[in-house]
Amino acid sequence: MTYKIIGDSCMDLIEKDKKDEHIQLIPLTLQVDDKHFIDDETFSQADFLHAVAASPNCPKSACPSPNTFLEAYKSADASMIFVITLSQHLSGSYNSAEVARQMYEEESDCDGKKIAVISSDSASVGESLIGFEIRRMAEAGENFETIMRHVNEFVKTMQTYFVLESLEALRKNGRLTGIQAFFASALNIKPVMAADSGHIVKKDQVRGINRALARMVDLFVKDVKDSEHRILGIAHCNCPERAEFVKELLLQKGKFKDIYITDTAGVATLYASDGGIIVCC
Repeated sequence: MTYKIIGDSCMDLIEKDKKDEHIQLIPLTLQVDDKHFIDDETFSQADFLHAVAASPNCPKSACPSPNTFLEAYKSADASMIFVITLSQHLSGSYNSAEVARQMYEEESDCDGKKIAVISSDSASVGESLIGFEIRRMAEAGENFETIMRHVNEFVKTMQTYFVLESLEALRKNGRLTGIQAFFASALNIKPVMAADSGHIVKKDQVRGINRALARMVDLFVKDVKDSEHRILGIAHCNCPERAEFVKELLLQKGKFKDIYITDTAGVATLYASDGGIIVCC
């Protein structure tokens, strides 16, 4: 059976996977003051970070419209379509994709395509890992139902942790609901954050970025099950050396099937900010 993986543009990929004909990314739009950035191949992380640093205001994002997803479904030359979005608790991408699915299936000429819309309960490289699982199984000839049973379990068990230089973008955009705000920049306190059923939670906090990364690694390795059979995903925002540092810490603590390191595109850059690190497995 033929397949298509459609991700919103928070699915962070290396260049090789961006060129995979089975993968299509639907861009979100980012805004800093009166400047708009389309999160596609034209996005410049350097220009965006410069605009954010120069602005007193918080950058914002806008999810794709249902019609954008609908057109992607119509044009997909595949019998199975898997749509992967940011956690539905963090973005409207999931709702847009799901509305588009309902619109498509109400049409009389849906041609028997099967469409699944998957909330990653994660973001960034977490979305990518879900896509890779779908690709692996589809290439092996598995049917739609078998793939979805596996994906639903994979999402439940996937761990997402992150350490950021600043939580301001998340806080100002309302993505830290339920977490007590604290302002400890003068003390260099860094929180270790994680995803819990698609919600952001604080797991710990320590002083200094390197200590925070080490603490993140300890907590992450403890929570990941069967890591030797899983791909480790690391996404970084403009800090490849920090990503390599985290990779080495993780390899000292655990074993992984493979390691996938990528820079953040627009959406993850907005929320991770300069220097942020995300790990998923």
